[in-house]
Amino acid sequence: MTSLTPVFLLWLLACNICAADTYRLLIGEKTINLTGKNQQAVLANGSLPAPTLHWHEGEQVTLRVTNTLTEDTSLHWHGIILPYQMDGVPGISFDGIAPGETFTYHFKVQQNGTYWYHGHSGMQEQMGLYGALIIDPPHEHHPPERDYAIILSDWPEADPHRTLARLKKQSDYYNFQKRTLFDFFRDIRQLGFAETMADRLAWGEMRMDPTDWADVTGATYHFLINGHTPAMDWTALFKAGEKVRLRFINASAMTHFDISIPGLKMRVTAADGQAVKPVDVDEFRIAVAETYDVLVEPKPDQAYSIFAEAMDRSGYASATLTPRNGLKAAIPALRPRGLLTLADMGAMHGSHGDKTDKAAEHAHHAGHSPAAADNPHAAHVHGTTMADIESYPVLSYQQLRAAEPNPDWMPPDREITLRLTGNMTRYIWSFDDVKYADAEPIKVRYGEHIRFHYVNETMMNHPIHLHGLWQYLDNGNGPYNPKKHVINVKPGATVNVDVFADAEGEWAFHCHLLYHMDTGMFRKFVVEKTGQ
Repeated sequence: MTSLTPVFLLWLLACNICAADTYRLLIGEKTINLTGKNQQAVLANGSLPAPTLHWHEGEQVTLRVTNTLTEDTSLHWHGIILPYQMDGVPGISFDGIAPGETFTYHFKVQQNGTYWYHGHSGMQEQMGLYGALIIDPPHEHHPPERDYAIILSDWPEADPHRTLARLKKQSDYYNFQKRTLFDFFRDIRQLGFAETMADRLAWGEMRMDPTDWADVTGATYHFLINGHTPAMDWTALFKAGEKVRLRFINASAMTHFDISIPGLKMRVTAADGQAVKPVDVDEFRIAVAETYDVLVEPKPDQAYSIFAEAMDRSGYASATLTPRNGLKAAIPALRPRGLLTLADMGAMHGSHGDKTDKAAEHAHHAGHSPAAADNPHAAHVHGTTMADIESYPVLSYQQLRAAEPNPDWMPPDREITLRLTGNMTRYIWSFDDVKYADAEPIKVRYGEHIRFHYVNETMMNHPIHLHGLWQYLDNGNGPYNPKKHVINVKPGATVNVDVFADAEGEWAFHCHLLYHMDTGMFRKFVVEKTGQ
């Protein structure tokens, strides 16, 4: 019998390593029924959400993704640092995955924490192509006894292509909460005729409505946790004395959520996969595409409701945290939807030429949020010890401090102002009034430190995502400024972020509201090596 050659042994070893670290996903169409009627979904491995992928920091990952659809598809590994060719954005990092074809992603995992993955082709993300991505560190001291991914999403009642077409024809098509004649006479009684008329004329001049919080609302969406409606009641179990980590992932196309667990404090320990100084809160807002880790210590023999209220109060997602099946908690009532005021529009009112921008949300929860939540430049408390966990009713960006200082923190080499712009009459979104099809790439040199000034000239929230690189949010904490892969920019606000161009290649740079990205709020971001 011939002995195995050294070359064959090396090949066999390589195959075994590949087999151990190879993941296979099959993307296809499937009929599902979440709401009493059959609808078509685009799923990975037939699952809604897609299978949770568990990786380890330092792992060499191979992912074989096969497309069984009749159209191209793709998968983007959101927040993951990797070669740009593996980033999964058609037209930028690769050509996409054609019907019947298999694409192999291969890269080394260089981080740990809570992330997610999703389709980056057409409306497939909205139609169910998203899943959790959990990366374990080499060592974790005192891990919690329970660990759950909580994936939030907005499932469409109608074909999302048709929804977008309706918005292009009439931007407030899905605002079913407009003020009525009854409201007009009630305001006259409360405010007087002159003030009521002045208010109505101001809103009319800007073609806005104070009830218009979001492009698409709960009247059109069903809000899900891990693919379950509130009636389906997804359940997370715990035992007495256990600590529970909940990894919140907002995989929605268009919906920000306000998260609470009535009766439980939530200890925020990570934002966008990155460890932060722990903060105890009763509630936090999670923008589209963000992730937050929280720790909770539930009391024995008590059930809790995990409650995710849509920002515009048009609906909610919910699940149950309980010591045993069958024991449930009451679901909180939706809070009243407030009206926007002219003061909420801040610098936008009367200061910009384009008066077709859309009114959106209050910059804070009425009566709940601390002032720092509304002003990214608000003064922070210097010299405060972090020995004791700080506690707040509502989390704000101001309270996020990196767990460890950024060793590369330094003044920027140059600054770039990026205006977030839009025209609601035609439902077109853009950067600097130029939609993606007509825009030149943003080019920087490898190794540059860039400070971006995001100036939101619209009345919508815009969660800005830069692929392949971290954004360090300037919230006044210097080297402890948190690093994130998504920065939510509130209506009329300016937010400063620092980007260290340490990843060569061509990257996507866009608003993560799917319909905003699709209609033009998108750029190519190019990091060039010296001499290119």
